[in-house]
Amino acid sequence: MNQRIAHLTLVVRDYDEAIDFYTQKLGFILLEDTKLSETKRWVLVTPQGDGSCALLLAKADGATQESQIGNQTGGRVFLFLYTDDFERDYQAYRQAGIKFVRPPKEEVYGTVAVFEDLYGNLWDLLEPNVYRSSGK
Repeated sequence: MNQRIAHLTLVVRDYDEAIDFYTQKLGFILLEDTKLSETKRWVLVTPQGDGSCALLLAKADGATQESQIGNQTGGRVFLFLYTDDFERDYQAYRQAGIKFVRPPKEEVYGTVAVFEDLYGNLWDLLEPNVYRSSGK
């Protein structure tokens, strides 16, 4: 059996502001932006790399979904962005105005800092020790 998670849905307020944030501030790649109806689009973005998992940016539909924007995990870290060069990405994100809510810290598994996306969802920027030990 060969399975994988292909996409994760991220509820957003506005398609275009979300695309701008992820592509311009975080340097993600816009994989697809297809209009499905007058109000719905299929928007996929992915970080630089192998593209094995993408975010499906889904515009909130109604008050219940709108109330969850920025708090999809009840205040816990939502997504983990692995990097092969923590310092490079940390400095680039800071220069792009990304808000870090927890400073860089060395953990047993690697170097990590927590940042917020444009809606307040928490992300780990993480360089796992495996990248350092393998030279990747």
